[in-house]
Amino acid sequence: MTDTPPSAPRLDDTELRDAMNRVRIEVGKAVIGQDGTVTGLLIALLAGGHVLLEGVPGVAKTLLVRSFSTALGLDTKRIQFTPDLMPGDVSGSLVYDAKTGEFEFRDGPVFTNILLADEINRTPPKTQAALLEAMEERQVSTDGVSRPLPHPFLVAATQNPIEHEGTYTLPEAQLDRFLLKLIVGMPARDAELAVLRRHAEGFDPRDLAGAGLTAVATADELRAAQAAAASVSVSDDVLGYVVDLARATRESPSVQLGVSPRAATALLAAAKAWAWLGGYPAITPDHVQTMLVPAWRHRIRLRPDAELEGVSVDAVLASVVQQTRVPI
Repeated sequence: MTDTPPSAPRLDDTELRDAMNRVRIEVGKAVIGQDGTVTGLLIALLAGGHVLLEGVPGVAKTLLVRSFSTALGLDTKRIQFTPDLMPGDVSGSLVYDAKTGEFEFRDGPVFTNILLADEINRTPPKTQAALLEAMEERQVSTDGVSRPLPHPFLVAATQNPIEHEGTYTLPEAQLDRFLLKLIVGMPARDAELAVLRRHAEGFDPRDLAGAGLTAVATADELRAAQAAAASVSVSDDVLGYVVDLARATRESPSVQLGVSPRAATALLAAAKAWAWLGGYPAITPDHVQTMLVPAWRHRIRLRPDAELEGVSVDAVLASVVQQTRVPI
């Protein structure tokens, strides 16, 4: 689930955190009222994971990812997933060159830093699976040759929670590749008013440069921040707390399938990134509790009778936190 960053120059942690906070501020020039989602994207990038964004149409999911990439100065590509999309349209394919008489590999859009996979649940499982190797191994294999993807690499996939016609449910194996699932909700009234005011003044979401967005963090700063987040320490008590929480999901009467050990490592990586952003040298139970729901909400399958009774995964996870002993 996590991506180990390559060696990077050791910069001052305070300066690195300032750079990451500048990214959040810069994204705010284009996206209003989604601060939590921006922070979630940043945590996933620091932890080397991927993000599933769920929200109804029109809440700026695509604009959010484009703005995030621009603020970091990273290359980004977008794929609109449709029922007729083929795996080669994602990962790339071999193309015959008549001049040389040989086949050459033509990169697909997955060869980028931040891949926006729009409406990922609108494409069949065969094409969804084309992302599995890229998300987990950071490489694409074609004709026996493995081609590494750029570093960093993050998949930000979107899906609509209410429109199910013509969609394909993401299999558990694919869901488990996402570090976080973030719910992109409706903005508060003041934020929505600010959005309208900005559009009334001529804001064009297709012209981020015109909105004043620029890169405010360098590649070296990002690599150093990833290394710093990975180096945050964790005590045996907190490790045991994560394990106890994971085991509690498997024993919940409302749960058919609890979280796996991979989910526990994902929670640990997210908690480390969140602790580092807050200036903590080690993660605490509070960091674990904060990241638990976004890290695990997409990895749990409820029993059919619990779903019929209206039980939600978030409520089950909240109950697990309440009932699990917290190390002092």
